[in-house]
Amino acid sequence: MKISAQEEYGLRCALQLARIGPEESLTIPEIAEREGLSVPYVAKILAQLRQAEVVVSVRGRTGGYSLARPADRLPVSAVLRAMGFQPWDEAGCNRFPGPAGVCIHSSVCAIRTLWCALDNMVERFLEKTTLEDLLRGRVDDGTQAEAGRTALAALES
Repeated sequence: MKISAQEEYGLRCALQLARIGPEESLTIPEIAEREGLSVPYVAKILAQLRQAEVVVSVRGRTGGYSLARPADRLPVSAVLRAMGFQPWDEAGCNRFPGPAGVCIHSSVCAIRTLWCALDNMVERFLEKTTLEDLLRGRVDDGTQAEAGRTALAALES
């Protein structure tokens, strides 16, 4: 899985908006300065986030951009999808067809099952992780819950 620069910067711009109060907004130049990015690039990112309804624009003298919903209800997956993120693309099967030019496993593919399962895990993880979780450092990759179950099992035996 690769995260593109645009996906990374989209997430960073969204996190800048998550850091401000719900009644506040940031302008494109403010976000660009905070992230060390060019104004045109931030404008492009925010246009994509606005189109995906991740952010809203506020017109007027005190206008700018803010999140479309509270950070604790905005999953990371929404931001990344707005930037074009797709963990696994089924067309990827065509990238490594072997010398025959066609994958000999296309009808029954055990590897595709692996990629689909991994894709589902990544999607579930990104869907349950919110921008607020990132700001608070509360990203649970499942190891914390597993560690708790292991400790409980040790106490019970």
